[in-house]
Amino acid sequence: MSARAKAIAPLAIVIGILSFLWTELSLNFTFHWVTVQDGANGALGIPEKFHLILPVAFISWGLFFAAGGDNAAFGKIFIACVFGSVAALITMPLAFKTADAPDFWGISLWVGIFAFILVLILIAGDWYYVAGTFPAFAAVFLWWIATGLDGWVPNGGGTENTVKSLGDPATAGIGAGGGLLSTPWPWVFVSVLATLLCGVVLGLASAKITAAVTPKPKAVEA
Repeated sequence: MSARAKAIAPLAIVIGILSFLWTELSLNFTFHWVTVQDGANGALGIPEKFHLILPVAFISWGLFFAAGGDNAAFGKIFIACVFGSVAALITMPLAFKTADAPDFWGISLWVGIFAFILVLILIAGDWYYVAGTFPAFAAVFLWWIATGLDGWVPNGGGTENTVKSLGDPATAGIGAGGGLLSTPWPWVFVSVLATLLCGVVLGLASAKITAAVTPKPKAVEA
């Protein structure tokens, strides 16, 4: 095995195992463990308002390595996730209070304003990692769209979390899975931020575990 392969293989193995564990945790949490007890879509429970969002953690996990994959990167991405998510939290209600469906200009206006603000914060210093804030900002909007654009679309994220509500167009919501993942916009923020921070922790864990299990090069004899 080449030196390059020996260096990369432990990291690949650790990330593969952690990815398996994260997928098991997040999907079971959302659809089995923390659910309303009504059954829907076979054996899946109806998720509560808080979700662990499987793909979102991989965004911040990747950003951790893009920022250097060390303790400093952990701090940068942690802060970036908070700044980006909070900016989206403020943007959502401003957007739908400015212009309701079907007018997108309210969303466009406030996204543009907060994108400007997120970049402008670079003035504060190198501790601020703008390349991480934009994906975090976008992740909240991704989940807001997927779960029905609550607030902007009438009944967009509205659901009573019951099988009966899913069967009624007035209460089902328009989120993913026929309304199964319809989510009020404040819970969109909470779910995404929590999941992004899980990804940062997974990044740090994968780096630390890899460092612990990777064989150290033998000292060269004089």
